[in-house]
Amino acid sequence: MAKEKVTIQQIADALGISRNTASKALNDSGGIPEETRARVIKKAIELKYKQFAYMESDGFLPKKTGNIALLTTNLPNTSHFGSQVISGLEKKISMEGYNLSIHIVRDDDRGERALPVNFDASGVDGIVCIELFDPVYSRLLTELGIPVIFIDCAADAAYPDFRADVLLMENEHSTYGMTRSLIEDGLTEIGFVGDFNHCKSFRERWIGYGRALADAGLDVPREQSILDEDRFFLFESDWMEQRLRQIGKLPQAFVCANDFIAVRLMRALKNGGLNVPADVRVCGFDDSPESRIVEPHLTTVHIFSSDMGVKAGEMLLSRIRNPQQPHQVTHLHTQPILRESTAGESSVNSAKPSMKRSDLP
Repeated sequence: MAKEKVTIQQIADALGISRNTASKALNDSGGIPEETRARVIKKAIELKYKQFAYMESDGFLPKKTGNIALLTTNLPNTSHFGSQVISGLEKKISMEGYNLSIHIVRDDDRGERALPVNFDASGVDGIVCIELFDPVYSRLLTELGIPVIFIDCAADAAYPDFRADVLLMENEHSTYGMTRSLIEDGLTEIGFVGDFNHCKSFRERWIGYGRALADAGLDVPREQSILDEDRFFLFESDWMEQRLRQIGKLPQAFVCANDFIAVRLMRALKNGGLNVPADVRVCGFDDSPESRIVEPHLTTVHIFSSDMGVKAGEMLLSRIRNPQQPHQVTHLHTQPILRESTAGESSVNSAKPSMKRSDLP
């Protein structure tokens, strides 16, 4: 006579919890305290439930040995956001016995559609991608048959064809709120600076900015915006100054795709003899260390980077345990921070600032 299979309900009854709580704990679907999840898994091992039937309980979560590969185009120490995300990610996966290996995807790799030389797919349980926005290369990774999560992704990643989980910071509503606050302060000409095709986050920030203008009955002033390809913003030259000269009549404020761009813009405005925020207001996104050092301090949006790393680990581990579950696109809360770069006296009721070629060095 065949032995009766253990059910989730039996596990729940043994612990005095609901079946729904036990199910979430077993599938690592979020919202369950680690202590509760540990108790549920320990009981599942004791009762020989399905995938835990051959494990031995040591009083805590089952220990695993495995490898999570992080693929990125930049070294972690070059990005404040990236380093904190990785710290949170490593904290989460190490609790469950996984090691983290880091692999740099170089330009040649992307051009040749090749995996990094030190990447062995046969020894990888899951992949985390940071700052990988090439849609073709992204598809190459999703077709390896290994669970993949992207922390941000290509701007035009199409669903449901994009077969991976995606974790994003909340971009649209926070940018909407910042833009709306400028409008409510009486500003009617607000430009955007950044390549909204660079990544999904930039695209969502562009959408939030545009929606705030539309709701106020204002048009997007493309002639007073800088929307060039992202590669131009990386130049350490007078490129930003040149673009400002081409605009001629500047808007009353700029909403920037991130803090790096905002700081470069503020420097260029100051080089042209303009005052931030009296002549032109500026806001960014990221709450980078530079946003608190630059003068005046930059209005921005805080990203909970370490928490994003933890959440990415949770999502990936859940995918490893249950590969057939529907793919997720998840946004993590962000927090707008108003600082001096959008405060104080403005030129709303005076002539709009005009920048001629002779104004900038």
